[in-house]
Amino acid sequence: MTHNGTPIIIQGGMGAGVSGWQLARAVSQAGQLGVVSGTALDVILARRLQAGDLGGHMRRALGHFPIPGVGQRIIDRYFVDGGKADDKAFKSKPMLHEKPSSQLEELLVASNFVEVYLAKEGHSGLVGINYLEKIQLPTLPSIYGAMLAGVTYILMGAGIPRAIPGILDQLAQQQAVEMRIDVQGAERDEVFTTKFDPVSFCGGDAPELARPEFLAIVSSATLANMLARKASGKVNGFVIEGPTAGGHNAPPRGKTQLSVDLEPIYGDRDIADLEAIAAIGLPFWLAGSYAEPEKVSDALRAGAAGVQIGTAFAYCDESGLGSGLREQVLEMSKAGEAKIFTDPVASPTGFPFKVLRMDDTISEQETYEERTRICDLGYLRHAYKKENGKLGWRCPSEPVDDYVRKGGDIEDTKGRKCVCNGLMANIDLGQFQRGSDLEKPLITSGDDVANVARFLKPGATSYSAADVIEYLLGGECEQIASRLASGSYSGS
Repeated sequence: MTHNGTPIIIQGGMGAGVSGWQLARAVSQAGQLGVVSGTALDVILARRLQAGDLGGHMRRALGHFPIPGVGQRIIDRYFVDGGKADDKAFKSKPMLHEKPSSQLEELLVASNFVEVYLAKEGHSGLVGINYLEKIQLPTLPSIYGAMLAGVTYILMGAGIPRAIPGILDQLAQQQAVEMRIDVQGAERDEVFTTKFDPVSFCGGDAPELARPEFLAIVSSATLANMLARKASGKVNGFVIEGPTAGGHNAPPRGKTQLSVDLEPIYGDRDIADLEAIAAIGLPFWLAGSYAEPEKVSDALRAGAAGVQIGTAFAYCDESGLGSGLREQVLEMSKAGEAKIFTDPVASPTGFPFKVLRMDDTISEQETYEERTRICDLGYLRHAYKKENGKLGWRCPSEPVDDYVRKGGDIEDTKGRKCVCNGLMANIDLGQFQRGSDLEKPLITSGDDVANVARFLKPGATSYSAADVIEYLLGGECEQIASRLASGSYSGS
């Protein structure tokens, strides 16, 4: 079921690997927009291959990569037949850099291709990919890899993605692209960029590609209106995310104030003006605690094309979240014990970050303090200008002495958690550090996790993506969508 030819449900791009290809494929096959997370796909592919590539899916998709030799080089570099020993560390892959090596560039392009290819395999449904604007270095080759696989939608939030629509136009036309990098300490007129050339990458003959639709994830009508008018190319729609949505949230408008529980306080200024957003004239979807049939109906009545749903899908059978964690969270939800903390300082990005309070995860202070700080993935590092004028990289979650030595303020390190390693642990790809210290999970989720057990049918211990969609699109919602499509809905 769609509304004016657009999907009513967008499956959210949750934490790295949680919105994996299996989940996006299931949602897409059910007639809605399945979305894979584009975060850290290079390390996910490398570690899946080292874990033995159960089912052979990674190697099968790499076999369809259109640039000769790339897929086999990645397989030769990372694949371990039968999987590495459970107590051994994963082989590292190159760290992100503004001028990536050919090895890293190939891994970035191919990993995004693989995830989208597998999500699209065997059906003709819609598939999107979600990126974070704050993670800039891998963006250009990642988008190109997704476009090589025929991705239908690009979604991006956690920042102001003004440059992305024009980049999509250029990549579709086989043109070289560049993107400005945010650099702390740079002069106002200094510009640092990262670049990608599809013709060079493809060895001189880049294929023609379809330009995907671009949806900006925003929290206000002001930002939506600015992007519609001033982005580098066409914005095709918006996802309007409220503060109860999972993952990174926009900070409260105005001066941040904390509750007695030390969470950011959101108020009336943080409620998006839906009339103003509708007046822009582009499709929009609402996100943040909309996983109820009546909420979907309310969104349609308000002029939205539909809703984005994350948390409900995060704990379904097809989710990439480790099965043991899924089962534990569902039990917590049934018992009324699943609680979210909107942590104002956990993420190195500076955005509030929703985490599930859960024993033996980095959400808990004791577990957090036991962890030895290390920055070996580096997706959330900040660029800064060194005294010699070159770029350096630092992360508030790295070892404190290292951060301060690089010119960082020690205050920035307090309470910062290693989101990168925590997200890998969530999907059973956690690293063994210094021999025997296995990284612990850090589960991000929306407020709706408190009631996610409602999707369990009587006697069941799990539920599917199709169960969520069936629940959301039945009854009144189906009637309203049909009447809106026919033009007969009057709002009564």
